[in-house]
Amino acid sequence: MDSTMSCDALRAGALRLTVDEALRTRRSVRAFRPTPVPQVDVEELLALASRSPSGSNIQPWKLHVFSGGVRRQITREILQAIDGGAADQHTREWNYYPQQWREPYLGRRRKIGWDLYGLLGIPKGDFARTEAQRRQNYDFFGAPVGMMFTLEEDMEIGSWLDLGIFIGSLAVAARGRGLDTCPQAAFADFHRIIRPLLGIPDNEIVICGMALGYADPEAAINGLRTERAAAAEFARFEGFGE
Repeated sequence: MDSTMSCDALRAGALRLTVDEALRTRRSVRAFRPTPVPQVDVEELLALASRSPSGSNIQPWKLHVFSGGVRRQITREILQAIDGGAADQHTREWNYYPQQWREPYLGRRRKIGWDLYGLLGIPKGDFARTEAQRRQNYDFFGAPVGMMFTLEEDMEIGSWLDLGIFIGSLAVAARGRGLDTCPQAAFADFHRIIRPLLGIPDNEIVICGMALGYADPEAAINGLRTERAAAAEFARFEGFGE
């Protein structure tokens, strides 16, 4: 299935991917068209994602969905903080990555960085262009819809797992409707800026953001295709054929 089918065809409902197709073509898109996504379409995606499993059906996920002026204000205030030299004062409330890197995770992380910047023609050591690309995170890579996911701070690790499944389900549901996404942990660093703009209470942890929209098929960066380990590398099979 061609993931670059025209936006007109997608909005007209001409494209509905199978679950297999949605999983195969889902990717983190880093350049979107400005084509609007109606609120009703987002509500349908959230209804689908809400069928995600959660422990004892507690459904701990919370999210804010925004577009237009709110989305632009979040971008503007974060970039103002970066430009004002205050980025170092903003850190997330939780650790995404391990404190001590090791293989195979370090190699995988480095490869996606090399591949991504290679597509953009940004050589190692070009800090100005690297920073310019990093800033695109905070503009939701041009997507018309932004989301911010939170959890109440007294939720335990099981609820973090539930939220991860929910976010994955949402990304696949969006792909099934011809849309694309990019989950963005980068926003967690700027939770002190984001909280008042979205009315997020202090007892909720800002986990990550997400960009939602139609991928720009002409953007070089959207040519990135990440590799995936074969099942034999991460799974053990026992008892089959007995």
